Amino acid sequence: MTTVEKVLLENLALAAHRAYSRGIQTGSGGNLSSRVGDNLMLVKSSGGSFADCDATGNGFVLTDLDGEVQEGFPGKPTREVFLHGLMYKLRPDVNGIVHSHSPWAITWSFTKKELPMITQHLKLKFKNPIPVIDIDSPMVRPEDEEQITELFRKTSRLPAFILVGHGVVALGKDALEAEHNAELVEETAQIAVLHALMMRNTA
Repeated sequence: MTTVEKVLLENLALAAHRAYSRGIQTGSGGNLSSRVGDNLMLVKSSGGSFADCDATGNGFVLTDLDGEVQEGFPGKPTREVFLHGLMYKLRPDVNGIVHSHSPWAITWSFTKKELPMITQHLKLKFKNPIPVIDIDSPMVRPEDEEQITELFRKTSRLPAFILVGHGVVALGKDALEAEHNAELVEETAQIAVLHALMMRNTA
């Protein structure tokens, strides 16, 4: 394991534990990754929990951007390995990704409307609403590539998006920033849902 990989694993483990402790991902769902150089990524392995990931490499495998596991990293990558590789191909500026099954974001996703900039915090950090896209699958597949790519044609620096019934995909300069962005989307979704309920009850 290289020094770079050790540092990235430390950040990945910290991001995973933070997401788990904040409740944006429980159980064995969700996945996260870090780019390694130009053509590789450290990605969560299949079936593991964010809570069990650690800085020694437990819970992660090294793959290329097409999902092929590299020598020295036993295990099977997350079923979302295609999504992670696609994001790194589309966004050279992104070095970390967190995908979480965040309950408030999923609740909002059923409106199939973009998550509005309802808070000053979101306006400051993201500067644009968060799109919601409907992919009827438990994973993003090669046939969904065009739909994902279209998002970034519209907003090239998009920091996150939401999958209907599935959760948040948050991007960042590293895994920790991606995790912070996932938290911000979840916080905003909670406020948006509660605001909608409040307005309905006071109308």
